[in-house]
Amino acid sequence: MFNLVLVTPEIPHNAGAAGRLALATGATLHLVRPLGFSLDDKYVRRTGLDYWPQVDLRVWDSFEELCAAADPAAGFWFLSTKAPKSPWQAAFTPGDYLVFGCETRGLPEALLAATAEHNLCIPMKPGGTRSLNLATAVAIVLYEALRQQTPDW
Repeated sequence: MFNLVLVTPEIPHNAGAAGRLALATGATLHLVRPLGFSLDDKYVRRTGLDYWPQVDLRVWDSFEELCAAADPAAGFWFLSTKAPKSPWQAAFTPGDYLVFGCETRGLPEALLAATAEHNLCIPMKPGGTRSLNLATAVAIVLYEALRQQTPDW
């Protein structure tokens, strides 16, 4: 129903948690290279991701490659701590792409500047913390998108 996009993720456990979320909700997980970890079977088995083979996973060499393959009718939403609008103000539709940056740098500034209308920020108490864990952020936004589409789910 939705597409989760992790652009240059660095921490394997965050990608694993996003994969579990994708599997639990029927979402597709897209990973954009470079990755900070290996997806080799041996490594995936060693980290205990026994559900990984069931995840609808797509790996892309670039964000541009993913965009070129995406349904032209799909919406893209970009998460940033600097965005003015929250996910509760967005109107998600099935097939949308929820795009998250890497853990240490977020999404590239040039991308955020070009997509300002579709940039979202998860509200946080001022002075509390600078950002949330990537997997936590994915869960918050994904479940808001799902809530909008399937209120009795």
